[in-house]
Amino acid sequence: MFVLAADVVSKSIVVARMPGHAPIRLLGGLLTITLTRNGGAAFSIGTSMTIVFTAIAAGVIVYILRAARNLRSIGWAIALGLLLGGAAGNLLDRIFRAPGPFQGHVVDWIELPHWPVFNLADSSIVCAGVLVVLLALRGIRLDGTRPIPGASSPQPGTPEPDYPKSEYPETQSAAAHQADSPDRAADDGR
Repeated sequence: MFVLAADVVSKSIVVARMPGHAPIRLLGGLLTITLTRNGGAAFSIGTSMTIVFTAIAAGVIVYILRAARNLRSIGWAIALGLLLGGAAGNLLDRIFRAPGPFQGHVVDWIELPHWPVFNLADSSIVCAGVLVVLLALRGIRLDGTRPIPGASSPQPGTPEPDYPKSEYPETQSAAAHQADSPDRAADDGR
């Protein structure tokens, strides 16, 4: 929520103040605030495919919201939160900004030397990507567990699901299974 709010507020300020204004150089030219509009993806790739990027962003948001139900890891929660905020910030631009609904151009305003202009949503997505790679390298899953090398069962200490015994006859004792089956009882009485 913080990422989305920061992105929306920063873009609103830049759109209100920067049209017709020369770029603002800060930190000796290390950072420049300028206003550009991007109809494509990162580095202005695919500027004629805005609707495709809109659909991809919507799909990413749906996936994150579904995956969030299984989150038990703080690292993954932060990574997916950054990704969700960044994707939502740029999606709002694509839905509501000119030239039209679902074809809008994303507002970019942060410029570094020798790097394309970007925004806070883009920064959030990049940070999320770095965090996802680190979590994957450490073997941390969404549920906070780590796989045990060479084992296919959950990590020790992870609670087993509590299923009713009746749903899994192979877990019942032979005597209980026979008692539950009227056909077996009739066969045994011959």
